[in-house]
Amino acid sequence: MRVIFAGTPRFAAEALRAIIAGGHDVPLVLTQPDRPAGRGMQMAMSDVKRLAMEAGIAVEQPVSLRSDAAVETLRRVDAQVMVVAAYGLILPPAVLGLYPHGCINIHASLLPRWRGAAPIQRAILAGDARTGVCIMQMEAGLDTGPVLRSESLKIAPDETAGTLHDRLTELGSRLVLEVLRDLAVGPVPAVPQDDAAATYAAKIVRSEAALDFSRAAAALDRQVRAFNPYPGASTTLGGETIKIWRAQPRESVAMVAPGTVVAASHDGVDVACGAGTMLRLMELQRPGGRRLSAAAFLQGFPLHPGDRFQSPDGGTHA
Repeated sequence: MRVIFAGTPRFAAEALRAIIAGGHDVPLVLTQPDRPAGRGMQMAMSDVKRLAMEAGIAVEQPVSLRSDAAVETLRRVDAQVMVVAAYGLILPPAVLGLYPHGCINIHASLLPRWRGAAPIQRAILAGDARTGVCIMQMEAGLDTGPVLRSESLKIAPDETAGTLHDRLTELGSRLVLEVLRDLAVGPVPAVPQDDAAATYAAKIVRSEAALDFSRAAAALDRQVRAFNPYPGASTTLGGETIKIWRAQPRESVAMVAPGTVVAASHDGVDVACGAGTMLRLMELQRPGGRRLSAAAFLQGFPLHPGDRFQSPDGGTHA
């Protein structure tokens, strides 16, 4: 197949890598404009752009696809299909209809559940038992198009957004190759989505990562895992922000206020939570420091029973 590819982060780059390795002809790649990144805020190219340049593929970085010039650039490219993965720009109707097989999207959820920007994190936050990847025929609505192929996988009890991202990346790369193979032969049956069952995966904002220990430990555990590796779940103690990278719900018999340290040992820091539960903090990080096991963290930041973590609004837990 002759494929135009549109994507930006590593999830998309791995799909592009698979398409290239699969022998498909990619005459053009679309990706987001270079943006400042890192502590030095230096201009950085996307993972997709870096891969495309290594492969000698032409790259375009429009700020929008709604202009006549952008549409005309795509119109001049002889292709059979556009593959889209975590691109970050809306494709207008004028683009959706340019190619014989239209535009297909690699989406990291089991549509219609978790349409939108952050399906991986939302699935973990909600406590979903399973998620997956759908290859979808794109239309004007947000992730509303019919599904050409899908496959599910189980979300492990200790799954983080990072580990789940990697598994879904591998799955998406395989499924898109299967769909391209089938499209090369003829039309692929498409299954319409049930709009009544749709949920929306809103973009993640940093404020969501603040831990409120008045919530049950199971919910806080999901929060820690959903925001690992970005932006990292956090709390405060003694005026210092502490990021929590690994935790585990525990049974609790301590009748103390949520946010109170119940015990602190090399195994972890046990903190009282809402609904009579407790969360064991097992990997922590101070500002400017490295991620540390609880044992290593406590050597430089001793904690004792009765110490109190603060709520997201800066107050102590009642």
